[in-house]
Amino acid sequence: MEAHGATLPGPAEAAEAAHAAAALVVSAGRADTDPELAARLVGLVDEVGLDTLAELWSDRPARSLPGALWRLYLVREWVRRQPAEASREYGAGMLVAPVEHVVAGVAEPPGPDDVLAMIDAVLGGAFRGDLDVALERCAAFCLVVATGRAHDDSADVELAAALSTTAADLAACAALWRADALV
Repeated sequence: MEAHGATLPGPAEAAEAAHAAAALVVSAGRADTDPELAARLVGLVDEVGLDTLAELWSDRPARSLPGALWRLYLVREWVRRQPAEASREYGAGMLVAPVEHVVAGVAEPPGPDDVLAMIDAVLGGAFRGDLDVALERCAAFCLVVATGRAHDDSADVELAAALSTTAADLAACAALWRADALV
């Protein structure tokens, strides 16, 4: 904002900044093998706040690098805030979506600590050169949770549908990354 005289940047400048920041975060993690840096990148929300990342990345297309990172961090934040709910819904879904359960890589039976460890490992993988694998694992996790929610009569069906959409977007981003087309 200071560079713009304390005014908000225009849409084109905001989009450019979002994509540049996303590329910088991924390239910084991939270029450095320091576990401390990887831990800081995984905990980026703790350092800058979810609102800051939302302001930067949440308006970007779902099938873009900043859109993918936003979804990874958002899923991590949900799991961190509600690990018991995440593990319960995941446990219900893994019975119906066994292939996705294997891809996500959550321990059996999935407890709150297990889903927390998995989501941090997934996000950490994004900065160790395995962004496509991280995106696929998070997509699988979202799909298993969405399946668990869909089979729970008391669950919010709209949230299950939103998680299914997130899963599809993350899987598409993984394919785009492999094709060197995720920007």
